[in-house]
Amino acid sequence: MLSGLPEFFVTRCRRVFLRRYDVPVRIGVNHSEKHGPQRVRFSVDLFVLLERSTPKSDQLSEILDYDIIRAAIAQRVGRGHINLLETLCDDIAAALLANESIMGVIVKAEKPDVYPDCDSVGVEVFRAKPVP
Repeated sequence: MLSGLPEFFVTRCRRVFLRRYDVPVRIGVNHSEKHGPQRVRFSVDLFVLLERSTPKSDQLSEILDYDIIRAAIAQRVGRGHINLLETLCDDIAAALLANESIMGVIVKAEKPDVYPDCDSVGVEVFRAKPVP
């Protein structure tokens, strides 16, 4: 399930995720990319400490709300044109890591409409706080 990740994330965290979220984004360095938004598909994994994400009373206030992911994406995209997917992923990862409950993030951004002969091109980044 979480193979390839440091043991801390496998044993001490819950993974919260958003998959295949399509958002129009003003992104790109090519001249043709500067005239309007293009579709970017996001998949994001958050690693939240179990002690901060295990509900005792089955209440939303006891866990990390998924909306934080969509909000971080919307906030960054709303700041205007971005040249690189790498910058976009790094900025979203940093915004999510600012939440004290989140110990690690994987942010994947894909451009599904760049080439007609493949599903997508993209970038994925893993960022983590120092393990306690």
